[in-house]
Amino acid sequence: MSAFDLASFIANNKEDEAQKIIHNAMKAFDNIAISFSGAEDVVLIDMAVKANKNVKVFSLDTGRLHAETYRYIEQVRKHYNIKIDILSPDREALERFTQEKGLFSFFEDGHKECCGVRKVQPLKRKLATLNAWITGQRKDQSPGTRNVLAFAEKDSAFSTDEKDLFKFNPLANWSSEDVWNYIKMFDVPYNELHVKGFTSIGCEPCTRAVLPNQHEREGRWWWEESEHKECGLHIGNLIPTAQQ
Repeated sequence: MSAFDLASFIANNKEDEAQKIIHNAMKAFDNIAISFSGAEDVVLIDMAVKANKNVKVFSLDTGRLHAETYRYIEQVRKHYNIKIDILSPDREALERFTQEKGLFSFFEDGHKECCGVRKVQPLKRKLATLNAWITGQRKDQSPGTRNVLAFAEKDSAFSTDEKDLFKFNPLANWSSEDVWNYIKMFDVPYNELHVKGFTSIGCEPCTRAVLPNQHEREGRWWWEESEHKECGLHIGNLIPTAQQ
């Protein structure tokens, strides 16, 4: 594949239509995959499958997910008849971490170290095999870290000197209402935890239901300040970036 022209891609997709962005991203890259965990991501899968039956999908199994989430991953796999690459933490690294810190160190030390072992490092290994990835990030998910979010960008966090990695965020300008309207309209499967008051779903110890009118990320790492509520999968959100 020839060098990807990011500026041209943005110019040609300025209408910011999610379906079009996904289609054109998959057309530009053969080696591209969707990161799947929640409601936004299954919307991407639904759109992508309609554009290309051979869509690649991966999901992070931290070893601490809710039982409902494991059932949901399997439901999505069967519903769309797709393969989902399940990524696990490095066994030796995880054993060293839990032997030294125990199973709940994040309540005292913050969640970054645990997320680094269980999420960031497996993601980094996966992204090293890809040229591009698609995420379900939205600007309004975390105003402190995602309010400046391009629908197409060079992934400054995971690119290397040898290879540029590109990231697509087709739902950047969507709201939670937009996501759920799509899910209802097209009968898209969703995690049963959503009907129990969970809005943003991560690991079981670090996620809880939220009250009416609370921001959806309030249920994540609730013992920490709001500006810290990124796990490290989207490290670039914590780095100042130019607006699209």
